[in-house]
Amino acid sequence: MITKLPQSEGATIGIRVSGKVDQAQEQEWINTFDSLIAQHNKINLLVVIDDTFSVGFEAALTDLKWTFGHMKHMNRLAIVSSGRVIKGLVEIDSFFAKMVNIEEKYFDVNELETAWNWIKS
Repeated sequence: MITKLPQSEGATIGIRVSGKVDQAQEQEWINTFDSLIAQHNKINLLVVIDDTFSVGFEAALTDLKWTFGHMKHMNRLAIVSSGRVIKGLVEIDSFFAKMVNIEEKYFDVNELETAWNWIKS
């Protein structure tokens, strides 16, 4: 399940991802992101990843295709989680994100307010 966080405003959107994400949910959020890009050109995204998160193959593939096709429209990406694996993946990914002018940063779940401050600055 993907839910919008209430602190979202303007070109900055926060979402919480928990449980299994299927293709229909993924497409719904891609439409939301496309709408924000149409309004603001560049967006900031804060993603809180719950420990129960899983994703179907189709949804993951759709997400990857969309991400690679829209990198020029991403400004900042904050990933909030308690998972060490997620933290490691963000550390690796942030290196490549810099190459396409995306600032990406990992925050632990107890740093959510700090993540919001960073993504909105």
